[in-house]
Amino acid sequence: MDDDARQQIVDGEHLHILRIGYLVSAGITALVSLFILVYTFAGFFIFSRLAQSPGADRPPAFVGQLIGFIGLGILLLMWSIATLQFLTGQRLKARRSRTFCMVIAGFTCLSFPYGTLLGVCTFIVLSRPSVSKTFAAGSS
Repeated sequence: MDDDARQQIVDGEHLHILRIGYLVSAGITALVSLFILVYTFAGFFIFSRLAQSPGADRPPAFVGQLIGFIGLGILLLMWSIATLQFLTGQRLKARRSRTFCMVIAGFTCLSFPYGTLLGVCTFIVLSRPSVSKTFAAGSS
């Protein structure tokens, strides 16, 4: 077996492992977003009820709405990140959109520690000349 064939096998395995990593990361992000959803609804309803209760120590009425809007914003952001990570896994499998994969790897690096490891490994693998050729051949 020559060196080019061996390198193609190694690159294929590394891209497969990265794909699995992005799919797992997307699943974990989507799962954590469900906890954010529960927190948002609980905070919204609790503070809305407290604002309606009689007494001098009640919070302002907008606090429940503020918690709801912030929670929904975070929820939409997390769903977007999960979707982009899922798409990255699909693009790694199809060997297309190398730039897209690298941009999402940069965003994934912000999720410490697992995302940082996944993003850095993605940069290392996608920066190889042999992988760049594979992505260039896959896009045409």
